[in-house]
Amino acid sequence: MGEASVTAVGEIGDRLRDDIVAGELAFGTRLKLEELARRYGTGRMPVREALRQLQGEGLVIFEPDRGARVRAVDADFVHNMFDLRIAIEAMVARRCAERITIEALAMLDAAQVAFERHAANHDYRGLLAANREFHRVMNEASRNPEAVAFLDRHWGLIAALWARFGYGEDRVAGVISDHHQIITALRTRDAEVASCLAMAHAAKAKQELIKRMQARPKLAIVAERSA
Repeated sequence: MGEASVTAVGEIGDRLRDDIVAGELAFGTRLKLEELARRYGTGRMPVREALRQLQGEGLVIFEPDRGARVRAVDADFVHNMFDLRIAIEAMVARRCAERITIEALAMLDAAQVAFERHAANHDYRGLLAANREFHRVMNEASRNPEAVAFLDRHWGLIAALWARFGYGEDRVAGVISDHHQIITALRTRDAEVASCLAMAHAAKAKQELIKRMQARPKLAIVAERSA
């Protein structure tokens, strides 16, 4: 695939992701190549490759003889996904504390400054992007690509869930506090504390997201069998 084609796939993938996060392509929706090609003014091949890209992120699934659809999830799926993330993020934070560089700490500080700026401006899309950057720096500093590959897989899906059910100003203050405590533990290379803080941080995200899903049943995600 040439550079132009790679660029086209990336752009279409970005637009697809944005439409899913915005709710314009609802969870459970079947994704037809012809319709998406018309929607984005492109050919079938870039759309197919973009769908494969989003499959890797956990936003799209492929079913035999039925094609692609936006992943349909429920509270049980989120519970199971976060159980794995909690364990892996605790390990990643421990390794990060042992291996993080001064340069990476500076990048972490910058990501946190951006997070708080977006929070003050009530820019939740920017806030989610800054949060992803914060965790990306931590993940890369751990130097465990296998663990990072798993954590990266669901970022798009998690962003879509927060966008659908609301991030909430009440959650923002807690995240800011957690991040500052994690940064302090990493800066002092306290691996045990960093691991415990990361575990608690992920567990709180799990509880909050599931609570929001259960409190807004009209936004409950369509079961896969119903589409």
